[in-house]
Amino acid sequence: MTLFYDARGNIYGVVSPTSLRNNGIDIPESAALAASTRNLWTASAIASECDWGATPRPAGAKAHRCDGLLVGPFQTEPPFDLLIVNTDGSLAERSGNGLTIFAQALTDHGLLSEACELRVHHDKSDAVSPVVTRVEPAVREQVVGFWLELGLPAFGPAAVGAQGAGQAFLAGAELSHVTELAAINPQWATSQFVRVGNPHCVTLVEQASALPDNAQMQQPALFEPLQAIAFAPPTGGGQPCSAGVNLQWAARQPGNRVIARVFERGEGPTASSGTSASAVACAAWRVGWVESGEVAVVMPGGIAPVRLHTQGDTLLSVSLFGTARPQA
Repeated sequence: MTLFYDARGNIYGVVSPTSLRNNGIDIPESAALAASTRNLWTASAIASECDWGATPRPAGAKAHRCDGLLVGPFQTEPPFDLLIVNTDGSLAERSGNGLTIFAQALTDHGLLSEACELRVHHDKSDAVSPVVTRVEPAVREQVVGFWLELGLPAFGPAAVGAQGAGQAFLAGAELSHVTELAAINPQWATSQFVRVGNPHCVTLVEQASALPDNAQMQQPALFEPLQAIAFAPPTGGGQPCSAGVNLQWAARQPGNRVIARVFERGEGPTASSGTSASAVACAAWRVGWVESGEVAVVMPGGIAPVRLHTQGDTLLSVSLFGTARPQA
């Protein structure tokens, strides 16, 4: 049985490999093998577990009832292996909201009560598999949730395999100019590539009015050119990143806050994204928009608290706090 959870407006289904097999989906028993053979089963899994089925599709809703599928765990004690399946059938290396949801599902099943590792298996050739995240149950401002340790971010085109990006400068920092984004909107001329376990392109804008609207990003006139940039072939164009890239737009706010919008690789516009929020906070720190410590990243689905660990002028690691609740 697939259970659905909501984390800041990001909804994922959580299903065990055994449940998929019981539904006639032939998924291997090994997470690594399941990742390497994903072309054989992920489309069926998405159709089986994420389509609206007998439930009428609400007006204006996405083609699927969730933002993806979390398949796991593949064992009954930590560390726990899982796969993050986008609704287009591709695999993601990491999802902050997805891992928060998975941690909550493990907790609800009595499998997680203390800090442990979650290991996400994928089939991307430009990143190590599995991507490991340490998750720790925690209470922040009287809210029960989890801190996810996302490690040391990497910056620049080489970190995400970007090709053909020009140079741009903001607050003295060397950034990137992505021609494909600037062609859509001239205000999207300055971007920062960040890898936080998965690849991101954070476009920094001067005014919040330059941020794209989620409803607009659902419309073909904007969705299709963004899909061509964000999605890997054959769905997208693979430019500037052959493996695709998650897109974000960020605008500065007072008080160590940044407002952001997200267009996910393999999915499209989303209400929020944990790794996107982390990438936005890192990019904002690099150009001097925010200080180290806790940064609030404001997205349509809610505020993501991101903690930046620094020493002097060096960013050492980034952590994300999240909560999740069951979705009816």
